[in-house]
Amino acid sequence: MILIADSGSSKTHWACVAPDGVRETVTQGLNPHFSTDEAFEKAFRSVKKLLPPEGQSQPTIWFYGAGCGTAASVNRVKSLIEASFTGASAQVAGDLIGACRASCGSEPGLVGILGTGSNMCYYDGRGIARKRVSTGYVLGDEGSGNHIGRRLLKDYLEERMPEEISTLFHDSYPISTDEMLDRLYHHPNPNRFLASFAPFAACRQDHPYIQRLLNDCFDDFFQQTDYYSDLMPLALHLVGGLVANYSGTLQQAAGRHGITLAPMIQDPIPGLIQFHSR
Repeated sequence: MILIADSGSSKTHWACVAPDGVRETVTQGLNPHFSTDEAFEKAFRSVKKLLPPEGQSQPTIWFYGAGCGTAASVNRVKSLIEASFTGASAQVAGDLIGACRASCGSEPGLVGILGTGSNMCYYDGRGIARKRVSTGYVLGDEGSGNHIGRRLLKDYLEERMPEEISTLFHDSYPISTDEMLDRLYHHPNPNRFLASFAPFAACRQDHPYIQRLLNDCFDDFFQQTDYYSDLMPLALHLVGGLVANYSGTLQQAAGRHGITLAPMIQDPIPGLIQFHSR
């Protein structure tokens, strides 16, 4: 029996793969850079309902998480898991290697994540063979929900939106400027807060202002492929929550950069189940 988690900053999708079938649940996002020990433990208590009682066979747990790119964060998450799931063996890795295994299996490929955050790498079929340093939600996350939301919020607060879009934005998020800035700078999970504005753009992609904003964000994302220019005969696999709502706009942006996209995957869990069930 195996338990697989795909954890972004906004949500964690869990799948327990047992002889009698697959059981799934969703908990809040668990990112070791933002989530407290208590947040992890609360999610684990919910997930335990998928498992047999303690004392029976315990699963091998594969946890793929945003923010799990350093030894310190991996060790912290592994310790929290093994303290909560008595007798279980835990393997912890970044969400990017999870996206690679879900989309490419054991074959090489270029892989990008587009969710609350974003990332990109070259996967050689065994592990991540080439990747730039991820600069996170403040300096990076190009093309992500955080990036789109950051652009929208900045334009709204600086009165750069067309009037009709600004009115719709205010009606959709009726909180004051002071409240928005307080949420951004004085509350936990600012990246999740910024990404919460991205659905506003997804529903209005035919508006010229939104089109320009999305084109700018996705052009910034695809410009990262310059780092992999010698590998560009390979198709780029995109994985993450944004790909369903923005698939057409992403295809157009990729075309502007001469990039071929493999079939996009919104949810890595089915691919990870297949990978770990071999």
